[in-house]
Amino acid sequence: MRVFVAGGTGVVGRPVVEALAARGHEVVASTQRAANLAIVEGLGASAVLMDGLDEASVRRALLDVAPEVVVNLMTALSAPSDDYGKWLAITNRLRSEGTKVLMSAARDAGAHRVVAQSASFMTQPGSGPTDETAPPYLDAPGPIGVHVQANIAAEEMVLDTPGIDGVVLRYGFLYGDHTAIGPGGDIAKAVEAGTMPIVGTGAGHYPFVHVDDAVWATVRAVGTGAPGVYNILDDEPAPQADWLPFLAGILGGPAPARISEEEAAERFGVQSVYYGNQLPAASNMKAKAELGLIFAHPSWRQGFRAVFGAREGS
Repeated sequence: MRVFVAGGTGVVGRPVVEALAARGHEVVASTQRAANLAIVEGLGASAVLMDGLDEASVRRALLDVAPEVVVNLMTALSAPSDDYGKWLAITNRLRSEGTKVLMSAARDAGAHRVVAQSASFMTQPGSGPTDETAPPYLDAPGPIGVHVQANIAAEEMVLDTPGIDGVVLRYGFLYGDHTAIGPGGDIAKAVEAGTMPIVGTGAGHYPFVHVDDAVWATVRAVGTGAPGVYNILDDEPAPQADWLPFLAGILGGPAPARISEEEAAERFGVQSVYYGNQLPAASNMKAKAELGLIFAHPSWRQGFRAVFGAREGS
């Protein structure tokens, strides 16, 4: 099968490209940097330069490749920023503007299936345990609302493009190598240093997924599963009050401090309040039933130990 991976050099993109090529697919992957062309080729795929926000660039790439399946993993999250809204700005454009161009080009190139990355951590607070039908937090404050709106707009385009079987994979918070919750990652360093506090009661339920499991699900979705939305996250929704001290123990960091929602919003932004104290728990049952999702790391507890190693007493 000929598969085009848009965003083939990111944290999820690289192993997805490598896994698809290893399974015998004819894989073409895009990158925005000429320096990454050799990286893609080293994964067993062909490489093409493409700017996901440039319509001519996207159309040229897709029409030249004429893929049967398109996998959209385009983001711009590799460079950290203290400003959450600015950090998400290009990714939001890739989700809204970029997805519109990509879906049009995929249809015109003859693709019959598109698998697209989205996020599972965007559900309306107070809705209880949630599945893929739960209401999204479209009216969320500040950068959260902007990001949720961009994600939902992208999802609708993927699902509603005529002639395309659209599959949306709502990843949980990724952890593992080359992520923020991995060795040397920003969140891991903050937890080890004791600078990431528990917000309020720490009741926000983080949906975690190891990078390897996100990759497995993405490769699986290329050829399996009905069109629709799937939560790709592990079996154990993680309250911040549980996972943050647990990770601090593994890393040998101090016990996390506790701060109020008001102080968190002032110091870190409104997103810290939403994720830390308001995010409802989410379910992966649909992905298990319909995609046959199987986890190498079914719980973040086991997964964190595998990624970081367990120090004595943790």
